[in-house]
Parts: sequence; C-alpha cells; structure tokens
Amino acid sequence: MRLSLMLLISHGKRQRRLGTGKPQRLNILRHVVTGLVKYERLETTYARCDEARFYAERLIDYAKLGNTNPGAMRIADYWITEKALIPKLFETLAPRFANYDGQYCRLYRLPQTIQRNSIEMAVLEYKGNPYPSLRPIPKNHPNSIANILVEGLREDYDKRKTEMGGREE
Repeated sequence: MRLSLMLLISHGKRQRRLGTGKPQRLNILRHVVTGLVKYERLETTYARCDEARFYAERLIDYAKLGNTNPGAMRIADYWITEKALIPKLFETLAPRFANYDGQYCRLYRLPQTIQRNSIEMAVLEYKGNPYPSLRPIPKNHPNSIANILVEGLREDYDKRKTEMGGREE
C-alpha cells in the first residue's frame, strides 16, 4: 500500500488528540465546556472549540430534560467542573434554548494576529449571550439605520413630487 493511502486511513481514530491521551483530552474538553457555561463565550484554539462544541450542545440537550432527571444531573455533574454552575445550566441556559431543536453554539474563526505561531484560534459562544455580536451588520444591509433613513427620504421625496404634479421648486 502506498504511503499516501496509508495516511488517509484513520483506523477508527475519529477524534483529535488535544493532549497526550484520553484522560487529558477529556479533562481539556470538560474545562472548555465549563468555561463556555460560565462565560457563554470562549476564545481558544480551533481544534478545542470544534471538539467541545458537540459536547456543549449535548449538555444543553440533557439540561432541557430538567434537573429532576437523574441522567441529566449525572451528565451535568460530569461535564461541569465548577459545581456552582449547574443551577445556571438548568435555570438560565435550558429555558433560553427551549424553542431550539439544536445548533445552540456558534463557532467563529479568528484571524491570525501574531506570526510567530501558526495556531488557529476561534471563538465558541452560546446563541443569545449578552455580549455584542462578533459580526457587525454590513453597511449595505437593508436593515442598517443609514439605509432605513435614506429609504424614508426617498419615499418622502416621491410623495412630495407627486403632490406637486411633477414640478420642482
């Protein structure tokens, strides 16, 4: 078998390593998920964000079952390392996502600012957090304040022009 084909075969390894072994990988993911529950927005490497996103969304799915469900409490107790955050998960985050069917997180890649390392950074956040959006509304967006004002002026101008019978002052 050629070397290039051998590199494409994963042999059941579907996850990123993120460390030296499985216990350290799970520990890193638990801390990322805990930070996401605590701050609702987290900046770390893209690999960690991408891996932790799945577990953070599953945690919300279990939290939507309620804090009386023993399975949901067991999962929350495992994934959240700061036990004072468990009520926030069930009382704040779960009701916020009650109408969502999935996709509770957003993942944004950040541009590289320092050229000394090539680590790709990203931001992982829960939807509906209290922070300002990372993506500003573009200026040519139809709902921007400038475009709404210009459209109102055009309508007033056209209305005034039709009232005056087409002549201008």
